[in-house]
Amino acid sequence: MPTQTTDLFLLEDLEDAGKTSELAESDLDALHAVADWIKSYVVKPHKDLGRAGPVCPFVPGALDRKTFWLAPEQIADRDVPAVVELMNGYRRLFLDARPTDGDDAKYKVIVVVFTDLPADRAPGVFDSVLEQLAVPSYAEDGILYGPFYEGHEGTAIYNSGFRPFRSPVPFLFVRHGVVSDWKFFLDKEDWLSLWARRFGESGVHALAEELRRLPWRVGHD
Repeated sequence: MPTQTTDLFLLEDLEDAGKTSELAESDLDALHAVADWIKSYVVKPHKDLGRAGPVCPFVPGALDRKTFWLAPEQIADRDVPAVVELMNGYRRLFLDARPTDGDDAKYKVIVVVFTDLPADRAPGVFDSVLEQLAVPSYAEDGILYGPFYEGHEGTAIYNSGFRPFRSPVPFLFVRHGVVSDWKFFLDKEDWLSLWARRFGESGVHALAEELRRLPWRVGHD
C-alpha cells in the first residue's frame, strides 16, 4: 500500500463537507473524536495537572496559527516496517510544510490518527515504530513523536497520578523539539544528552531560569 501523506485537515476543516467528502465515514468519525477531545480537554486547564494553564500549553498556539493538522491513516494490514515508512513520509511532509522558519515554525504539529488501530494494540505498534524512528529523527532533524491512546500509563510531569496521554483514538504527533522538552528527558540520560547537543547555550539558559525559581539559595540560621 503506498504511503499517503497528503490529507491534512485543520480542526475547522472537519466541519466543511466539501473538504472531507472523500473520507471514509470511520475516518471522519475518528478525526472528529480526536478534534472534540482536543477542544474539550487538551486546551483546557485541569485540576489534577499540577500546574496552571492548559493540559498542553503548546496546542493553543498551534491552533491560533493554523499550524495544527490531523491526518487519518489505516494501518491494520501493515507491518511495522510499513508504518515506519509511513511515519517517515510524515516526517518529510512536516519539514516541508510552511512555515519552515521563524517563531511560527515551532508551533507546527501533525497528528497522525490511526483510525483502525485498536487501543490494546497501540502500545506494541508504537513502541516498535518509535524504537526505529525516535532517536534518528530527533538527532538529525529535531523532530519528536508523541504516542497517545486509551490506557496510556504515562503521567504528567507535575503530578504522577494524572495521565494526560489517553486519547479516544490512537495517534502519533509529529512536532519540533523545543528547549523546554528537557523536563521530559530528566530521567533519560541518552535523550538529555541529545537535547543538550541540540540546544547548547540556550538550553543552559533555560535550565538556569528554572533554577532561579527554586529556593536552593535560601540561607539557614
